[in-house]
Amino acid sequence: MTGWTTGLARPDHPDAGVLLREYMADMVRRWYGRPERPGEVAAALAEMPSDDLAPPTGLLVLAHHDGRPAGCAGLRWQPGWAELTRVYVRPAHRGSGGGAALLAAVETYADGAGADRIRLDTRADLVEARALYARHGYREIPAFNAGPYAQHWFEKTLPARVDETSVSR
Repeated sequence: MTGWTTGLARPDHPDAGVLLREYMADMVRRWYGRPERPGEVAAALAEMPSDDLAPPTGLLVLAHHDGRPAGCAGLRWQPGWAELTRVYVRPAHRGSGGGAALLAAVETYADGAGADRIRLDTRADLVEARALYARHGYREIPAFNAGPYAQHWFEKTLPARVDETSVSR
């Protein structure tokens, strides 16, 4: 993961906006199997906004490679767990550790916020994403939502926390 750094950003930060738009353009192209048409990306962003990827409902992690914006991943807080979404690495940086850096960062943030697991849904055509999740300990589970683009569901249990009140002194 040499050259990768991660940090939090608001979805309305200029770098975040560019990466989220690229993410959605990639999703549109792959879903339809053709270049996106005028207005499709804007419509998709309106249908599935990312404004909840900020406190108190979630967070957005940006990944930089050699100081330049190169990827993003978001978490939405659920009772006791976190939903992973908007995982994206720019094509020029794929295969160089960006996905792993993003997953490590979101797992650290989720664990720090008290989540006991991370869940996500993804599509069948996103084979690279499914392989990334499996490589990093996410396992396929039964559907936990009925999202219009959800075809595969994954979960990773985060390290167990020691309950300080139960530790004898």
